[in-house]
Amino acid sequence: MSLTAVAEAVGGRLVDVIDPGVQVTEPAVFDSREAGPGSLFVALAGEHADGHAFAESAHNKGAVVALVNRPVGVPAIVVDDVLHAFGTLAHTLLTGPLAATRVVAITGSAGKTSTKDFVSQVLPGSVVATPQSFNNEIGLPLTVTMADTTTDHLVLEMGARHIGDIRDLTLVAPPDISIVTNVGTAHIGEFGGRDNIAEAKGEIVEALAPGGLAVLNADDDYVQPMRERAGGSVVTFGLGEDADVRATDLSTDAHGRTSFTLVTPEGSAPVQLQFVGGVQVHNSLAAAAVGRGAGLTPEEIAARLSRAVPRSRWRMETVTRADGVTIVNDAYNANPTSVRHALEALASMSGGAEQRSVAVLGRMNELGDDARAAHEEIGRHAAAQGLDMIVLVGGDEAGWMRDGVRDAGGRATWVPDQEAALGLLLPALRPGDVVLVKASRAVQLQRLVEELLKPAPPAGRLTGESR
Repeated sequence: MSLTAVAEAVGGRLVDVIDPGVQVTEPAVFDSREAGPGSLFVALAGEHADGHAFAESAHNKGAVVALVNRPVGVPAIVVDDVLHAFGTLAHTLLTGPLAATRVVAITGSAGKTSTKDFVSQVLPGSVVATPQSFNNEIGLPLTVTMADTTTDHLVLEMGARHIGDIRDLTLVAPPDISIVTNVGTAHIGEFGGRDNIAEAKGEIVEALAPGGLAVLNADDDYVQPMRERAGGSVVTFGLGEDADVRATDLSTDAHGRTSFTLVTPEGSAPVQLQFVGGVQVHNSLAAAAVGRGAGLTPEEIAARLSRAVPRSRWRMETVTRADGVTIVNDAYNANPTSVRHALEALASMSGGAEQRSVAVLGRMNELGDDARAAHEEIGRHAAAQGLDMIVLVGGDEAGWMRDGVRDAGGRATWVPDQEAALGLLLPALRPGDVVLVKASRAVQLQRLVEELLKPAPPAGRLTGESR
């Protein structure tokens, strides 16, 4: 689009522009370090920095224009509200140049990102998908600008912390296919209860374009009723016989990867997942339902699912060190549902004296009044998995998990910070051990993973309980 066309789309005015016919030819960026020739720089004012201060840097790297709320001394489009204008631009693209691109929207309390990775590898043709977990009012329009007229499918995660958040995102990107993975307790402190979470997640179904397809989890009691909110067709996925797309004959290998028989109304075919964790079965079934809607045969869907690999960092990202210790990095985020699934996957990946299981857990955020009970329950669940070592990192939340472990008759080590956790783990790990690291994003436990993946120290012994 020309600078004139962009300005008209967002209701802005051109400032310090010499040639309004210059074209924006590359995706938008909001980090000036990622700007390049032909890009549009979105100047957002954050908590710690104001993007307007970096507009000149973006211009020097080749950005042809900046979207701003005040002149910045380089070619710019000035608007009253940068974020609103950015969303308007994305909607303009989807209803104009990208009108032929089908939008697949995904939401749920857990599993959005893995489902996105599956869907993007199952669908035929050219597919653009949400990078990382860019699933909010900033990341969604950014993803839209990554598509072009050759893009067949645009796969978008949609996250929410309040009722109405997903509705706002669907106004930017009306979905042709809507997927709801589950309704759990993520952000329950913000929502105030699972009923409210279900109300919010269901907005993605209500927003379906005419003739759209709702893909719903048949095994989730909060998701099933959403079929009444769908104006188009509904297809369900799950393990029960009432699901339209289901899995049977499940088995798990020593690496925590599940194989199963994919069953659809058109036939069945064997699948061997490359993703770790039993929860990935449901995520892959959601993708299978989308693939079926795109006209793929059961055999084609099964083959694509079996080839699909994780594309998003820090989500059950599994690396085996040279000394044979396996580190499972699931530190991108955490909520009670995802932590339970991760602990179950850890238990399935280990067993016996030669392959011990070690869970390193930090706090789960945004649980509100349920925080203590939720952390205690995770402690009890961890103890029930029969793990060899449980390390709990941080303050009160770690102590609550320790209480839960004790209530269930287990043992855990509570340490104050990552440095203490590292000091405990380095001499303890030995070849064959499997270590899960998981916490909410703000805890930054991936830093512990980085230290654990450095050249292995001498093998040691697991310690007992401390503190």
